[in-house]
Amino acid sequence: MNDHHISDDEHGELGEAEYAQFMELAAEEGFDIDLVEDAIEEAGHGPLPVLAVVGRPNVGKSTLVNRIIGRREAVVEDKPGVTRDRVTYEAEWAGRRFKLVDTGGWEQDVLGIDASVAAQAEYAIEAADAVVFVVDAVVGATDTDAAVVRLLRKAGKPVVLCANKVDGPSAEADAAMLWSLGLGEPHPVSALHGRGTGDMLDAVVDALPDAPAQTFGGAAPGGPRRIALIGRPNVGKSSLLNKVAREDRVVVNELAGTTRDPVDELIELGGVTWKFVDTAGIRKRVHLQQGADYFASLRTAAAVEKAEVAVILIDSSESVSVQDQRIITMAVEAGRAIVVAFNKWDTLDEERRYYLEREIETELAQISWAPRVNVSATTGRHMERLVPAIETALAGWETRVPTGRLNSFLGELVSAHPHPVRGGKQPRILFGTQAGTKPPRFVLFASGFIEHGYRRFVERRLREEFGFEGTPVKISVRVREKRGRKK
Repeated sequence: MNDHHISDDEHGELGEAEYAQFMELAAEEGFDIDLVEDAIEEAGHGPLPVLAVVGRPNVGKSTLVNRIIGRREAVVEDKPGVTRDRVTYEAEWAGRRFKLVDTGGWEQDVLGIDASVAAQAEYAIEAADAVVFVVDAVVGATDTDAAVVRLLRKAGKPVVLCANKVDGPSAEADAAMLWSLGLGEPHPVSALHGRGTGDMLDAVVDALPDAPAQTFGGAAPGGPRRIALIGRPNVGKSSLLNKVAREDRVVVNELAGTTRDPVDELIELGGVTWKFVDTAGIRKRVHLQQGADYFASLRTAAAVEKAEVAVILIDSSESVSVQDQRIITMAVEAGRAIVVAFNKWDTLDEERRYYLEREIETELAQISWAPRVNVSATTGRHMERLVPAIETALAGWETRVPTGRLNSFLGELVSAHPHPVRGGKQPRILFGTQAGTKPPRFVLFASGFIEHGYRRFVERRLREEFGFEGTPVKISVRVREKRGRKK
């Protein structure tokens, strides 16, 4: 009897027989069984639960985010309205991995502080499975805090109350006053010094569900597949949605960023119902709109979290921008299926088409595997190509290669194209398995460190052999520890 037996869902997507065979192979090659099981479990976990950190300005949200992720990545500055590109980070506590949404980057707006805090909290809460609500224990609960509490109650998500700026025992009484918010126990914390963060994170781990609410396939199998239309402002996202919905569902204006709320539309295309999530897009960096720029990133991140496939709309009449690339990176890092739609195609002359093709080769090389459609959201040209592209991307995203077939492929690949010799040694990929899908996640086990160039080569050959069109492919490598073969 194997002492290391773990439950079915921890085998990733390997069936029982496939798993048993694989573990036998791992033992023969001298790998530590616990290490192999951990690698399969980690790669097979699927989407991570999402934790949102919300609260009014200057309560220490970004400092807390830095404390949780263990590095100074979220920008912390004393001036309000500091923007940053990233809004989501991966974190881990007590062996539980989760995704963190930081709402600290958008601190003031012409709407007035209450409305802006409420708006950013709303998007973050919508994308989240649990929420950390940060309150300044020294100042106490304000009217703005009370407005956020009302939002949290309405959303019905689990909440952990963080009473921040409790730098010593004397301030604990301030934290106790926050019981009055009616959100349960206030956790006294000093995000700056790290005091009390461990206990608070224990409560967070308890509050997080084992699987995120948006687990793909949805609660009802066969429910509508979810599509996020993303792209920078004024590329035509609302016009595209109107065209596929065949009516003016969304208010469209020439001014960039006029879509006010995230609108989910159920639309029938090709005899199938799809759920489109429309976003305001990521605003250009205009100093007058520092807050809005960050806010749009938050909205796009929330839309991508809710979706299975991201349709990235790019204005083909303009050069591919840094913003376009940032949006693409967001979708790739989130592990979503991807379709690239080039809008305003009907307006291009021959010269622009030539230069656009060159730009695509150089600027969009990281997603050369994504299906591409050239469309016009205003005339409706080539719109019928959108659904087949989305279906192709989803099929690639859900593709799984059986372990036996994968190892035959790896064996042939390593024989024909061995890893370069480094320092007198030649590392080899010994075997591997695909532990998960949505997106495809592989774990390869090797005799030594596998260079990134060779990993990219393996990914390229995997795509040539098995398809994976329209999906990121995640490959992790585990190296055998030097301690001889097990008898």
